[in-house]
Amino acid sequence: MKKENNKKSASALIGAAFLMATSAIGPGFLTQTGKFTDSLHGSFGFVILISVILAAIVQLNVWRVLCVSGMRGQDVANKVLPGLGYVIAFLVVAGGLVFNIGNVGGGALGFNTLLGIPTTVGYFIAGAIAIIVFLSKNALNAMDNLTKILGGIMILVIFIVILIVQPPVGMAAKETIMPTASMGDIFPAILTLLGGTVGGYITFAGAHRLIDSGITGKENLKEINKSSVMGMGIATIVRIFLFLAVLGVVVATATSPAHTLDAANPTADAFLQGAGQIGYRFFGLVILCAAITSIVGCAYTSVSFLKTFSKTIEKNEKWFIVGFIAISTVCMALAGQPAVLLVLAGALNGLILPITLGVCLIASQKKSVMGEDYHHPVLLLVLGIVVVVVSGYLGITSLSSLSALFA
Repeated sequence: MKKENNKKSASALIGAAFLMATSAIGPGFLTQTGKFTDSLHGSFGFVILISVILAAIVQLNVWRVLCVSGMRGQDVANKVLPGLGYVIAFLVVAGGLVFNIGNVGGGALGFNTLLGIPTTVGYFIAGAIAIIVFLSKNALNAMDNLTKILGGIMILVIFIVILIVQPPVGMAAKETIMPTASMGDIFPAILTLLGGTVGGYITFAGAHRLIDSGITGKENLKEINKSSVMGMGIATIVRIFLFLAVLGVVVATATSPAHTLDAANPTADAFLQGAGQIGYRFFGLVILCAAITSIVGCAYTSVSFLKTFSKTIEKNEKWFIVGFIAISTVCMALAGQPAVLLVLAGALNGLILPITLGVCLIASQKKSVMGEDYHHPVLLLVLGIVVVVVSGYLGITSLSSLSALFA
Protein backbone atom coordinates (compact mmCIF):
# COMPACT_ATOMS: atom_id res chain seq x y z
CA MET A 1 0.00 0.00 0.00
CA LYS A 2 2.85 2.38 0.92
CA LYS A 3 4.57 1.63 -2.39
CA GLU A 4 1.34 2.42 -4.27
CA ASN A 5 0.92 5.71 -2.37
CA ASN A 6 4.52 6.68 -3.14
CA LYS A 7 3.89 5.95 -6.81
CA LYS A 8 0.76 8.13 -6.77
CA SER A 9 2.65 10.92 -5.01
CA ALA A 10 5.48 10.79 -7.56
CA SER A 11 2.95 10.90 -10.39
CA ALA A 12 1.23 13.93 -8.81
CA LEU A 13 4.56 15.73 -8.31
CA ILE A 14 5.58 15.20 -11.94
CA GLY A 15 2.05 16.04 -13.08
CA ALA A 16 2.10 19.32 -11.11
CA ALA A 17 5.48 20.23 -12.66
CA PHE A 18 4.23 19.58 -16.20
CA LEU A 19 0.93 21.36 -15.49
CA MET A 20 2.78 24.50 -14.41
CA ALA A 21 5.23 24.31 -17.31
CA THR A 22 2.71 23.57 -20.04
CA SER A 23 0.30 26.19 -18.65
CA ALA A 24 3.09 28.69 -19.28
CA ILE A 25 3.91 27.23 -22.72
CA GLY A 26 0.84 28.36 -24.61
CA PRO A 27 0.31 30.10 -27.97
CA GLY A 28 1.17 33.41 -26.28
CA PHE A 29 4.50 31.91 -25.15
CA LEU A 30 5.29 30.94 -28.76
CA THR A 31 4.21 34.35 -30.10
CA GLN A 32 6.26 36.22 -27.48
CA THR A 33 9.40 34.17 -28.14
CA GLY A 34 9.17 34.61 -31.92
CA LYS A 35 8.39 38.33 -31.69
CA PHE A 36 11.16 39.21 -29.22
CA THR A 37 13.81 37.00 -30.87
CA ASP A 38 13.02 38.75 -34.16
CA SER A 39 13.44 42.21 -32.61
CA LEU A 40 16.19 41.61 -30.00
CA HIS A 41 18.12 38.79 -31.73
CA GLY A 42 20.80 37.32 -29.42
CA SER A 43 19.97 39.77 -26.61
CA PHE A 44 16.73 37.88 -26.05
CA GLY A 45 18.94 35.31 -24.28
CA PHE A 46 19.57 37.93 -21.58
CA VAL A 47 15.82 38.51 -21.27
CA ILE A 48 15.30 34.75 -20.81
CA LEU A 49 18.07 34.57 -18.19
CA ILE A 50 16.67 37.42 -16.07
CA SER A 51 13.06 36.26 -16.40
CA VAL A 52 14.04 32.68 -15.41
CA ILE A 53 15.84 33.92 -12.27
CA LEU A 54 12.89 36.12 -11.29
CA ALA A 55 10.40 33.33 -12.08
CA ALA A 56 12.36 30.84 -9.93
CA ILE A 57 12.19 33.19 -6.94
CA VAL A 58 8.45 33.67 -7.48
CA GLN A 59 7.65 29.97 -7.76
CA LEU A 60 9.78 28.84 -4.83
CA ASN A 61 8.09 31.40 -2.57
CA VAL A 62 4.53 30.81 -3.80
CA TRP A 63 4.70 26.99 -3.84
CA ARG A 64 6.14 26.89 -0.30
CA VAL A 65 3.51 29.21 1.16
CA LEU A 66 0.53 27.54 -0.54
CA CYS A 67 1.59 23.93 -0.15
CA VAL A 68 2.88 24.19 3.44
CA SER A 69 -0.27 26.04 4.53
CA GLY A 70 -2.49 23.76 2.42
CA MET A 71 -4.43 26.84 1.29
CA ARG A 72 -5.05 27.97 -2.28
CA GLY A 73 -4.01 31.44 -3.37
CA GLN A 74 -7.37 33.10 -2.76
CA ASP A 75 -7.65 31.65 0.76
CA VAL A 76 -4.15 32.82 1.67
CA ALA A 77 -5.03 36.31 0.42
CA ASN A 78 -8.21 36.38 2.51
CA LYS A 79 -6.15 35.40 5.58
CA VAL A 80 -3.77 38.29 4.91
CA LEU A 81 -6.57 40.82 4.31
CA PRO A 82 -10.24 39.78 4.41
CA GLY A 83 -11.81 40.32 0.99
CA LEU A 84 -8.49 40.47 -0.88
CA GLY A 85 -8.90 36.86 -2.01
CA TYR A 86 -12.03 37.79 -3.94
CA VAL A 87 -10.18 40.61 -5.73
CA ILE A 88 -7.26 38.36 -6.67
CA ALA A 89 -9.62 35.58 -7.76
CA PHE A 90 -11.42 38.03 -10.04
CA LEU A 91 -8.15 39.29 -11.58
CA VAL A 92 -6.79 35.78 -12.09
CA VAL A 93 -10.00 34.33 -13.55
CA ALA A 94 -10.54 37.34 -15.85
CA GLY A 95 -6.93 37.15 -17.07
CA GLY A 96 -7.27 33.37 -17.42
CA LEU A 97 -10.34 33.75 -19.62
CA VAL A 98 -8.51 36.16 -21.95
CA PHE A 99 -5.61 33.71 -22.17
CA ASN A 100 -7.91 30.76 -22.74
CA ILE A 101 -9.70 32.47 -25.61
CA GLY A 102 -6.29 32.88 -27.22
CA ASN A 103 -5.36 29.28 -26.36
CA VAL A 104 -8.43 28.00 -28.24
CA GLY A 105 -7.41 30.16 -31.20
CA GLY A 106 -3.91 28.68 -31.02
CA GLY A 107 -5.37 25.17 -31.10
CA ALA A 108 -7.34 26.04 -34.24
CA LEU A 109 -4.21 27.49 -35.84
CA GLY A 110 -2.37 24.26 -35.01
CA PHE A 111 -5.04 22.10 -36.63
CA ASN A 112 -5.04 24.38 -39.68
CA THR A 113 -1.25 24.36 -40.08
CA LEU A 114 -0.84 20.65 -39.41
CA LEU A 115 -3.89 19.17 -41.14
CA GLY A 116 -5.48 22.01 -43.14
CA ILE A 117 -8.62 22.02 -40.97
CA PRO A 118 -10.48 25.39 -41.22
CA THR A 119 -9.93 27.53 -38.13
CA THR A 120 -13.67 27.92 -37.49
CA VAL A 121 -13.87 24.12 -37.14
CA GLY A 122 -10.56 23.94 -35.28
CA TYR A 123 -11.84 26.16 -32.45
CA PHE A 124 -14.50 23.62 -31.54
CA ILE A 125 -12.20 20.59 -31.95
CA ALA A 126 -9.59 22.14 -29.63
CA GLY A 127 -12.26 23.00 -27.05
CA ALA A 128 -13.83 19.54 -27.32
CA ILE A 129 -10.51 17.73 -26.69
CA ALA A 130 -9.96 19.75 -23.50
CA ILE A 131 -13.53 19.12 -22.37
CA ILE A 132 -13.16 15.34 -22.89
CA VAL A 133 -10.17 15.36 -20.49
CA PHE A 134 -12.38 16.67 -17.67
CA LEU A 135 -15.28 14.38 -18.51
CA SER A 136 -13.07 11.30 -18.09
CA LYS A 137 -13.45 9.11 -15.01
CA ASN A 138 -10.22 10.29 -13.37
CA ALA A 139 -9.82 13.81 -14.72
CA LEU A 140 -6.70 14.71 -12.70
CA ASN A 141 -4.79 11.65 -13.94
CA ALA A 142 -5.95 12.33 -17.50
CA MET A 143 -4.75 15.94 -17.18
CA ASP A 144 -1.37 14.83 -15.81
CA ASN A 145 -0.83 12.27 -18.59
CA LEU A 146 -1.88 14.68 -21.33
CA THR A 147 0.48 17.44 -20.18
CA LYS A 148 3.40 14.98 -19.86
CA ILE A 149 2.94 13.48 -23.34
CA LEU A 150 2.29 16.74 -25.21
CA GLY A 151 5.04 18.55 -23.28
CA GLY A 152 7.52 15.85 -24.32
CA ILE A 153 6.42 16.09 -27.96
CA MET A 154 6.99 19.87 -27.97
CA ILE A 155 10.55 19.54 -26.65
CA LEU A 156 11.43 16.83 -29.19
CA VAL A 157 9.98 18.65 -32.21
CA ILE A 158 11.62 22.01 -31.40
CA PHE A 159 14.97 20.26 -30.87
CA ILE A 160 14.71 18.70 -34.35
CA VAL A 161 14.16 22.18 -35.83
CA ILE A 162 17.28 23.42 -33.99
CA LEU A 163 19.31 20.66 -35.65
CA ILE A 164 17.98 21.78 -39.05
CA VAL A 165 18.52 25.56 -38.70
CA GLN A 166 21.90 25.32 -36.88
CA PRO A 167 21.63 28.53 -34.83
CA PRO A 168 24.69 30.59 -33.73
CA VAL A 169 24.91 29.16 -30.21
CA GLY A 170 28.13 31.05 -29.42
CA MET A 171 26.54 34.40 -30.25
CA ALA A 172 23.45 33.52 -28.19
CA ALA A 173 25.62 32.57 -25.18
CA LYS A 174 27.67 35.79 -25.41
CA GLU A 175 24.64 38.08 -25.66
CA THR A 176 22.91 36.23 -22.84
CA ILE A 177 25.64 37.65 -20.57
CA MET A 178 26.38 40.90 -22.46
CA PRO A 179 23.31 42.04 -24.42
CA THR A 180 23.72 44.57 -27.23
CA ALA A 181 20.06 45.67 -27.37
CA SER A 182 19.00 48.77 -25.41
CA MET A 183 17.56 48.39 -21.92
CA GLY A 184 14.54 50.39 -23.11
CA ASP A 185 13.68 47.46 -25.39
CA ILE A 186 14.74 44.78 -22.91
CA PHE A 187 12.63 45.92 -19.92
CA PRO A 188 9.21 45.51 -21.61
CA ALA A 189 10.32 42.09 -22.88
CA ILE A 190 11.28 40.97 -19.36
CA LEU A 191 7.93 42.13 -18.00
CA THR A 192 6.00 40.34 -20.75
CA LEU A 193 7.98 37.09 -20.35
CA LEU A 194 7.65 37.18 -16.58
CA GLY A 195 3.89 37.72 -16.85
CA GLY A 196 3.55 34.99 -19.46
CA THR A 197 5.62 32.50 -17.44
CA VAL A 198 4.54 33.08 -13.82
CA GLY A 199 1.88 35.79 -14.03
CA GLY A 200 -1.82 35.41 -13.33
CA TYR A 201 -3.11 31.85 -12.96
CA ILE A 202 0.22 30.27 -14.04
CA THR A 203 1.85 31.12 -10.68
CA PHE A 204 -0.65 28.90 -8.90
CA ALA A 205 -1.29 26.05 -11.37
CA GLY A 206 1.20 23.50 -10.01
CA ALA A 207 0.73 24.42 -6.34
CA HIS A 208 -3.07 24.07 -6.58
CA ARG A 209 -2.57 20.68 -8.25
CA LEU A 210 -0.42 19.49 -5.33
CA ILE A 211 -2.99 20.77 -2.81
CA ASP A 212 -5.72 18.81 -4.63
CA SER A 213 -3.49 15.71 -4.33
CA GLY A 214 -3.01 16.26 -0.60
CA ILE A 215 0.74 16.86 -0.90
CA THR A 216 0.90 19.63 1.69
CA GLY A 217 2.58 20.47 4.97
CA LYS A 218 6.14 21.13 6.11
CA GLU A 219 6.98 17.42 5.98
CA ASN A 220 6.56 17.44 2.17
CA LEU A 221 8.72 20.53 1.51
CA LYS A 222 11.47 18.56 -0.21
CA GLU A 223 9.03 17.06 -2.74
CA ILE A 224 7.22 20.40 -3.19
CA ASN A 225 10.48 22.20 -4.02
CA LYS A 226 11.54 19.40 -6.35
CA SER A 227 8.28 19.62 -8.29
CA SER A 228 8.53 23.41 -8.50
CA VAL A 229 12.10 23.32 -9.83
CA MET A 230 11.18 20.58 -12.31
CA GLY A 231 8.32 22.68 -13.69
CA MET A 232 10.54 25.73 -14.12
CA GLY A 233 13.21 23.59 -15.75
CA ILE A 234 10.77 22.19 -18.35
CA ALA A 235 9.46 25.67 -19.24
CA THR A 236 13.03 27.03 -19.46
CA ILE A 237 14.21 24.22 -21.76
CA VAL A 238 11.33 24.87 -24.16
CA ARG A 239 11.96 28.65 -24.09
CA ILE A 240 15.70 28.23 -24.82
CA PHE A 241 15.10 25.66 -27.58
CA LEU A 242 12.47 27.87 -29.20
CA PHE A 243 14.74 30.93 -28.93
CA LEU A 244 17.59 29.08 -30.66
CA ALA A 245 15.29 27.72 -33.38
CA VAL A 246 14.04 31.23 -34.24
CA LEU A 247 17.50 32.86 -33.81
CA GLY A 248 18.93 30.55 -36.48
CA VAL A 249 16.49 32.13 -38.94
CA VAL A 250 16.55 35.84 -38.01
CA VAL A 251 20.36 36.23 -38.01
CA ALA A 252 22.83 35.37 -40.75
CA THR A 253 24.68 32.07 -40.23
CA ALA A 254 27.24 30.10 -42.20
CA THR A 255 24.44 28.13 -43.84
CA SER A 256 21.74 30.77 -44.43
CA PRO A 257 21.10 34.54 -44.67
CA ALA A 258 19.05 36.51 -42.13
CA HIS A 259 15.28 36.66 -42.59
CA THR A 260 12.70 39.19 -41.41
CA LEU A 261 9.76 37.36 -39.94
CA ASP A 262 6.09 37.85 -40.71
CA ALA A 263 4.82 40.00 -37.82
CA ALA A 264 1.39 38.33 -37.97
CA ASN A 265 2.86 34.95 -36.96
CA PRO A 266 6.62 35.25 -36.34
CA THR A 267 7.25 31.78 -34.91
CA ALA A 268 5.39 29.97 -37.69
CA ASP A 269 7.32 31.99 -40.27
CA ALA A 270 10.61 31.14 -38.55
CA PHE A 271 9.87 27.41 -38.72
CA LEU A 272 8.85 27.79 -42.38
CA GLN A 273 11.92 29.82 -43.36
CA GLY A 274 14.26 27.58 -41.40
CA ALA A 275 12.98 24.11 -42.23
CA GLY A 276 10.59 24.52 -45.18
CA GLN A 277 7.18 22.89 -45.30
CA ILE A 278 8.14 20.20 -42.79
CA GLY A 279 9.17 22.97 -40.39
CA TYR A 280 5.82 24.66 -40.93
CA ARG A 281 4.01 21.39 -40.11
CA PHE A 282 6.23 21.02 -37.06
CA PHE A 283 5.11 24.46 -35.92
CA GLY A 284 1.51 23.31 -36.30
CA LEU A 285 2.22 20.32 -34.06
CA VAL A 286 4.03 22.46 -31.45
CA ILE A 287 1.32 25.13 -31.23
CA LEU A 288 -1.40 22.45 -31.13
CA CYS A 289 0.30 20.72 -28.17
CA ALA A 290 0.93 24.07 -26.48
CA ALA A 291 -2.66 25.19 -26.95
CA ILE A 292 -4.37 22.02 -25.72
CA THR A 293 -2.22 21.78 -22.57
CA SER A 294 -2.73 25.47 -21.84
CA ILE A 295 -6.52 25.26 -22.29
CA VAL A 296 -6.56 22.40 -19.77
CA GLY A 297 -4.20 24.08 -17.28
CA CYS A 298 -5.87 27.48 -17.52
CA ALA A 299 -9.42 26.16 -17.06
CA TYR A 300 -8.45 23.89 -14.14
CA THR A 301 -6.52 26.62 -12.27
CA SER A 302 -9.03 29.40 -12.93
CA VAL A 303 -11.93 27.36 -11.53
CA SER A 304 -9.77 26.32 -8.55
CA PHE A 305 -9.81 30.01 -7.58
CA LEU A 306 -13.58 29.95 -7.35
CA LYS A 307 -14.42 26.63 -5.72
CA THR A 308 -13.57 27.61 -2.14
CA PHE A 309 -16.01 30.52 -2.35
CA SER A 310 -18.97 28.30 -3.18
CA LYS A 311 -19.96 24.78 -2.18
CA THR A 312 -21.90 24.52 -5.46
CA ILE A 313 -18.75 25.18 -7.50
CA GLU A 314 -16.73 22.79 -5.33
CA LYS A 315 -19.25 19.96 -5.74
CA ASN A 316 -19.60 20.53 -9.50
CA GLU A 317 -16.01 21.54 -10.23
CA LYS A 318 -15.65 19.56 -13.44
CA TRP A 319 -18.82 21.05 -14.92
CA PHE A 320 -17.63 24.57 -14.17
CA ILE A 321 -14.30 23.73 -15.85
CA VAL A 322 -16.20 22.40 -18.87
CA GLY A 323 -18.29 25.59 -18.90
CA PHE A 324 -15.15 27.75 -18.71
CA ILE A 325 -13.70 25.96 -21.75
CA ALA A 326 -17.01 26.17 -23.63
CA ILE A 327 -17.26 29.95 -23.01
CA SER A 328 -13.65 30.40 -24.16
CA THR A 329 -14.38 28.42 -27.32
CA VAL A 330 -17.52 30.37 -28.20
CA CYS A 331 -15.79 33.72 -27.53
CA MET A 332 -12.91 32.68 -29.79
CA ALA A 333 -15.31 31.66 -32.55
CA LEU A 334 -17.06 35.04 -32.33
CA ALA A 335 -14.00 37.27 -31.84
CA GLY A 336 -11.44 35.87 -34.29
CA GLN A 337 -7.70 35.51 -33.67
CA PRO A 338 -6.45 37.77 -30.85
CA ALA A 339 -2.69 37.36 -31.49
CA VAL A 340 -1.82 40.80 -30.11
CA LEU A 341 -4.13 40.20 -27.14
CA LEU A 342 -2.04 37.18 -26.12
CA VAL A 343 1.14 39.24 -25.81
CA LEU A 344 -0.73 42.03 -24.02
CA ALA A 345 -2.33 39.52 -21.61
CA GLY A 346 1.16 38.31 -20.68
CA ALA A 347 2.23 41.87 -19.94
CA LEU A 348 -0.88 42.62 -17.87
CA ASN A 349 -0.41 39.39 -15.91
CA GLY A 350 3.06 40.73 -15.12
CA LEU A 351 1.34 43.69 -13.48
CA ILE A 352 -0.72 41.33 -11.27
CA LEU A 353 2.44 39.45 -10.22
CA PRO A 354 3.75 41.96 -7.60
CA ILE A 355 0.36 41.82 -5.83
CA THR A 356 0.07 38.02 -5.67
CA LEU A 357 3.73 37.50 -4.72
CA GLY A 358 3.54 40.28 -2.13
CA VAL A 359 0.53 38.60 -0.51
CA CYS A 360 2.41 35.28 -0.29
CA LEU A 361 5.46 36.96 1.26
CA ILE A 362 3.31 38.60 3.93
CA ALA A 363 1.56 35.26 4.55
CA SER A 364 4.94 33.51 4.95
CA GLN A 365 5.49 35.53 8.13
CA LYS A 366 2.05 34.81 9.64
CA LYS A 367 1.84 31.87 12.03
CA SER A 368 -1.95 31.86 11.55
CA VAL A 369 -1.30 30.83 7.93
CA MET A 370 1.94 28.82 8.07
CA GLY A 371 1.72 27.21 11.51
CA GLU A 372 3.71 27.75 14.70
CA ASP A 373 6.85 25.82 13.73
CA TYR A 374 7.37 27.03 10.15
CA HIS A 375 10.21 29.46 9.35
CA HIS A 376 10.40 30.90 5.84
CA PRO A 377 14.00 31.10 4.54
CA VAL A 378 15.28 34.67 4.97
CA LEU A 379 17.07 34.56 1.60
CA LEU A 380 13.87 33.58 -0.23
CA LEU A 381 11.95 36.33 1.58
CA VAL A 382 14.53 39.01 0.71
CA LEU A 383 14.78 37.87 -2.93
CA GLY A 384 10.98 37.77 -3.09
CA ILE A 385 10.77 41.37 -1.89
CA VAL A 386 13.33 42.33 -4.55
CA VAL A 387 11.17 40.66 -7.24
CA VAL A 388 8.06 42.48 -5.99
CA VAL A 389 9.90 45.81 -6.25
CA VAL A 390 11.54 44.99 -9.61
CA SER A 391 8.36 43.58 -11.22
CA GLY A 392 6.34 46.51 -9.85
CA TYR A 393 8.88 48.99 -11.22
CA LEU A 394 9.06 47.22 -14.58
CA GLY A 395 5.29 47.13 -14.75
CA ILE A 396 4.91 50.86 -14.11
CA THR A 397 7.81 52.02 -16.31
CA SER A 398 6.96 49.65 -19.17
CA LEU A 399 3.28 50.58 -19.44
CA SER A 400 4.10 53.39 -21.86
CA SER A 401 6.43 51.11 -23.81
CA LEU A 402 3.93 48.27 -24.29
CA SER A 403 2.24 50.07 -27.17
CA ALA A 404 5.52 49.89 -29.05
CA LEU A 405 5.33 46.09 -28.99
CA PHE A 406 2.40 46.21 -31.37
CA ALA A 407 3.62 48.92 -33.72
